[in-house]
Amino acid sequence: MSRAAELVAALTRRGWTLGIAESLTGGGLTSEIVSVPGASATLLGGVVAYATPVKGSMLGVDTALLNEYGPVHPMVAAQMATGVRTAVAVDGRPADVGLSTTGIAGPDSPDGQVVGTVHIGIATPSGDRAIAFLFEGDRASIRAQTVDAAIEALLAEMRE
Repeated sequence: MSRAAELVAALTRRGWTLGIAESLTGGGLTSEIVSVPGASATLLGGVVAYATPVKGSMLGVDTALLNEYGPVHPMVAAQMATGVRTAVAVDGRPADVGLSTTGIAGPDSPDGQVVGTVHIGIATPSGDRAIAFLFEGDRASIRAQTVDAAIEALLAEMRE
């Protein structure tokens, strides 16, 4: 069983729904979850908020935070995860869990941060948090590592 399948099964067992907010992964994380048969039991939807202003307008990330630190910051990841829960609400009920990715996949860094810097946000009924990573490799490799790390991070969160 793939790690994505394990995640879908774990969310389904809990009866939790999932919303995903992506920046550098550009839909890759949502695609990985959708590849699992039965994902519709838990996944409500995903938002690709690639442009910085979209993180504010669609996901409710604080504009002052984005202006001060840019889109690659742990608080941005946490707010993206929280915001996507509402963005994918069904009948006024937000998703139980939000998962987000933001970072720099390269080849260049627009704001001087190291290429490979990634923050993954997780928002659950018990709160939100962000986890920082520094991945090595080319653009495709960094994006793939981010997808894997996001799935692993949420699986770990659900075990706690």
